[in-house]
Amino acid sequence: MSTNKLLKKYNVAAPRYTSYPTVPYWESESFSEQKWLTALKNSYNIYKQEGISLYIHLPFCESLCTYCGCNTRITKNHGVELPYLKAVIKEWEIYCSFLGERPKIKELHLGGGTPTFFNAENLKTLILGITHQEKSEIACSFEGHPDNTNIQHLQTLYALGFKRLSLGIQDFDPKVQLMINRFQTPEQVAKITSEARAIGYESINFDLIYGLPSQNLLGLSETITEVIHMKPERIAFYSYAHVPWIKSGQRHFDENDIPQGDEKFALYQMGREMLMRAGYQEIGMDHFALKKDSLYEASLNASLHRNFMGYTDQHTKILIGLGVSSISDCHTAFAQNSKTVESYLNHVENGTLSIEKGHLLNDMDLSIRQHILNLMCKGATHFDDPIPPTIKNRLVPLLADRLIEIENHEVRVATLGKSFLRNICMAFDERLWKFKPNTTLFSKAL
Repeated sequence: MSTNKLLKKYNVAAPRYTSYPTVPYWESESFSEQKWLTALKNSYNIYKQEGISLYIHLPFCESLCTYCGCNTRITKNHGVELPYLKAVIKEWEIYCSFLGERPKIKELHLGGGTPTFFNAENLKTLILGITHQEKSEIACSFEGHPDNTNIQHLQTLYALGFKRLSLGIQDFDPKVQLMINRFQTPEQVAKITSEARAIGYESINFDLIYGLPSQNLLGLSETITEVIHMKPERIAFYSYAHVPWIKSGQRHFDENDIPQGDEKFALYQMGREMLMRAGYQEIGMDHFALKKDSLYEASLNASLHRNFMGYTDQHTKILIGLGVSSISDCHTAFAQNSKTVESYLNHVENGTLSIEKGHLLNDMDLSIRQHILNLMCKGATHFDDPIPPTIKNRLVPLLADRLIEIENHEVRVATLGKSFLRNICMAFDERLWKFKPNTTLFSKAL
């Protein structure tokens, strides 16, 4: 089947599988802080020696990027910084008190929003409040906006142990930047990248998005040419998810402004080919890395892991999310914080966690989750027994279209199938097939 026909066949609404079960199946009314803490304590007693991952959500931005699907709060009032950070530190202390000790942190990531909305000294206050160490050995990373990340951010965070930086580029084309209300020049990005490397940062990631409004092949190729010249160690090349019924900022443009179907897939194909010709290796879904980067090494030695922070070379069973809307994962349960700053602050100030929804995984959930993680991280998954008939039947069209290979009890993602990984995972998703949620909750697969 031709690529265009495959595109038409498989470009359906599909989960991104940052978790399994996916968020639409989580409970709100029947879930509780106590259920989450009980599951967390049980897992912590088993896995605490390997350490935990820590994600801190910093939601504030000075302006709205209209493509954005993240939980953000738009303000130019920087007086919000310290009260919010004090709440995050207090939330961490609630967890430490419950667990009876300060957990060993294996990796820590600052996401947003815009972490570099916060000034460098306030970020130092946050990190010292969490780690109680002037210089930690934790694998630390942060996201920065090229328009406001400065030398003070870079120096202060590096001194605290940060070695990885992720910059949100998206596209350098002025027409696209005007449509999405996000502005940064190649010169700004090159300056920050150069400064970070001179300070000692070991890995720099650029985020790029294909399928943005007004984006075309020429403009995107010029962006990627600029990016290749700067040679970041990692590149995340995401598909734009158009969900204006969920994110009202996306109503600033409509479907007529957005590349669709074959046009959008051509952007992806061109970008992927340019990156791979430049020496980047494809890692799982949406990610590329140079061979010298630890993410590539993890993909080779089968230690690549994926959690709510994305792909990582640090494997932990437990991830604790701090801050508004953050998601936590203790292997057997998920929990998500309140999505509004006011609700989050109110709960934490009263000494309670801000759990809004969550899910306790049953045995079938855990099994399916592992298969999906295997496909996402290793490109293959193995069944101890014959592949269940229901799953095997769903795999038949994928096998016929040469997206997968099946040998004995193993399912492998074929080279062509790497572009259709979300579709392959759908064949394993029992809850999707049984309950069939409203598909408007999901973006298109490609």
